[in-house]
Amino acid sequence: MSPAEAEAIVVVVPVRDEQLLLEKCLSALAAAVTAASNAGIRTEVRVVLDRCTDASGQIAAAFPFPTLTSDAGRVGVARAIGVSDALQALAGIPIDRVWIANTDADSRVPTGWLTHFRTISRIADVCVGTVRPDFDDLSPAQRALWLRTHPFGEPNGHVHGANLGVSARAYLAAGGFAALGEHEDVDLVARCRNHGAVVVASDVAEVLTSGRRTGRTPGGYARYLREQAADLALHASPGGVLTALDDSRPCGAPAAS
Repeated sequence: MSPAEAEAIVVVVPVRDEQLLLEKCLSALAAAVTAASNAGIRTEVRVVLDRCTDASGQIAAAFPFPTLTSDAGRVGVARAIGVSDALQALAGIPIDRVWIANTDADSRVPTGWLTHFRTISRIADVCVGTVRPDFDDLSPAQRALWLRTHPFGEPNGHVHGANLGVSARAYLAAGGFAALGEHEDVDLVARCRNHGAVVVASDVAEVLTSGRRTGRTPGGYARYLREQAADLALHASPGGVLTALDDSRPCGAPAAS
């Protein structure tokens, strides 16, 4: 079956002790939801509090998005819970007209994020979107390296849970998010490919994400930035001038994330 334009979009935000960044995340998401509504797209947002011990729940309660809880402490479980609950609310819409948009609680989506996914839904089953770290969190050397290695219009195809769209049909065919503590996004996209999904990469609706070096999982983007900072320090000359540094490796382990 060929891709069909999305009429409705599920949005899932897993949260694990993100009281410092969650308000900005949900404010940006609210703007994207309003833009989607104005474009005739129905949205079902689910904020999933994953074993939170801080004020994330109180912050989420200030927004008009349903919240769910998980005691699993695994982001794959949190995402799956949110998707399942939101899909039930959209039971009256044909499954091939529903998309699932994923982001993270330390990230801010652009206003046109959801309308972009609708555009992509006409031609593909999965959209691997790019992210940009908050430059305020990076060293000057990291900012320069990022700008040099991420020219606009050339998405690298790395998989980021902070900016991932997938048709509900492809998601269900692949078995949904696995109960993993990390790299659940990479795992899902790999299984979608194995089931014949059409996957595209795009940097049109780039998501701004935290540039912190200590994340909520051992791997992922924070680990990548931490290791990159160490590499930059190692390859700097005594005078502070950088020598050649290969930044072509994937953003995470064991696969691009």
